[in-house]
Amino acid sequence: MTDHRMTRNPASIPHTIWSADGLRRAEKEAADALGLTLYELMQRAGAATFDVACDNFPSATHWLILCGHGNNGGDGYVVARLAQAAGITVTLLALESDKPLPEEAAQARDAWLNAGGIIHAPDIPWPEEVDLILDALLGTGLTNAPREPVASLIDRANAHSAPVIALDIPSGLLAQTGATPGAVIHAARTITFIALKPGLLTGKARDVTGVLHHHALGLESWLSAQTTSLQRVDASQLEHWLPPRRPTSHKGDHGKVVIIGGDHGTAGAIRMTGEAALRAGAGLVRVLTRSENVGPIITARPELMVHELTAQSIDEGLAWADVIVIGPGLGQQAWGKQALRKVESVRKPMLWDADALNLLAINPDKRHNRVLTPHPGEAARLLNCNVTEIESDRLLSAQRLVKRYGGVVVLKGAGTVIADEAHGIAIVDAGNAGMASGGMGDVLSGIIGALLGQRLSPYDAACAGCVAHGAAADALAARNGTRGMLATDLFLTLKRVVNPDVIDVNHDKSSDSLTQ
Repeated sequence: MTDHRMTRNPASIPHTIWSADGLRRAEKEAADALGLTLYELMQRAGAATFDVACDNFPSATHWLILCGHGNNGGDGYVVARLAQAAGITVTLLALESDKPLPEEAAQARDAWLNAGGIIHAPDIPWPEEVDLILDALLGTGLTNAPREPVASLIDRANAHSAPVIALDIPSGLLAQTGATPGAVIHAARTITFIALKPGLLTGKARDVTGVLHHHALGLESWLSAQTTSLQRVDASQLEHWLPPRRPTSHKGDHGKVVIIGGDHGTAGAIRMTGEAALRAGAGLVRVLTRSENVGPIITARPELMVHELTAQSIDEGLAWADVIVIGPGLGQQAWGKQALRKVESVRKPMLWDADALNLLAINPDKRHNRVLTPHPGEAARLLNCNVTEIESDRLLSAQRLVKRYGGVVVLKGAGTVIADEAHGIAIVDAGNAGMASGGMGDVLSGIIGALLGQRLSPYDAACAGCVAHGAAADALAARNGTRGMLATDLFLTLKRVVNPDVIDVNHDKSSDSLTQ
């Protein structure tokens, strides 16, 4: 069985992302600007795919190439011709259609036939000796579930023992949203052309793309002169957000954070948020919670200042704080509602999570000094829809949340989406399946709150916080795997991740034990 966990060829993955529609329009403009034909770009795409296949599967001697009836299929014809010329056995299956092929794809098909290649019908039996499959069925224009016979070809490829390389995008994965409304190729590797598409980084992408490669096809100079509203953020950028501290700095320089929550039975949530804020570099952290939580939290983490939440302590805490975090373990009873009403009147930077979001869904308001961090279920309540609608287009959902509630929205999940009205959208390219456990959101709230206190803008604090959160989990997963990862385990690596001048978070090869 192929391991489909999504990884990177990091040197070749850009930080800019293009919308699927925008990139299709830009492709011809870029080619014209550089004096290239679209057929030349197709040849370059085929050559790039051939190189990835040979480099990563050098022992594969019989390739099965599945070609669709569009330019994605044209890329497949180019790969087939190059492979056959190199002495590799090629079986090529192509979809049939009443419509003519696009001009460039027709040129590629004719070149394959002129080189002695054979085109087989899609329903033929597959040769037993096939040891590599190339998916050139569907490209970035797909907006619905694949129809027959494509769906059956996708299922056959997934059931086969040979690894699959997807050209541009796994067939069945929607390029703009990352949704998979029907059958979808589970690729061992995906090579995407010209620019990244959002659907390769969020939604169901991590389940199906495998190792992601990128090739700009020689359009780098044109692409670098363009601007997009979509960005990929990852651990390589932490040094930009988190420069070394001044040697003479003191705790007051690094933010006073007040954290409010922890109703009966939820002391753990607020404790994790408080320690996360400390580990992410907050200068001072005050926790306001239920009286029975005070002793246990101080015992577990004496660096936290912990007080019972009362009318007096919340007034004092809100006046003292530079940043407010509210929601972890807050509950939706009178105790939590009263605290949230106090916070609503403050104009300082703040983060709302968990039950603060559930209460906000009941009494919506819009403000711009706030970071909201919903998971898909909370986002659905905030937008009065269901989780399926949220996940069907995560970028659009984040934009809708910003429009309704203002500020910065962090829509959590695999490929977390961060949006505000000024900066556009970022997709977080960090984190792993080990983070699907209780308390991870509480830790994220503390991290972002701490970075707000260190004078990052709300948008930058959200981006840096999500990346640091994911990078800390990635460092743990690299050592121990993903199963059994606890939210509090992140404290072991978080304090190292937020000091990128000290350690390369992408290549931590130190052998020392991780200790507090």
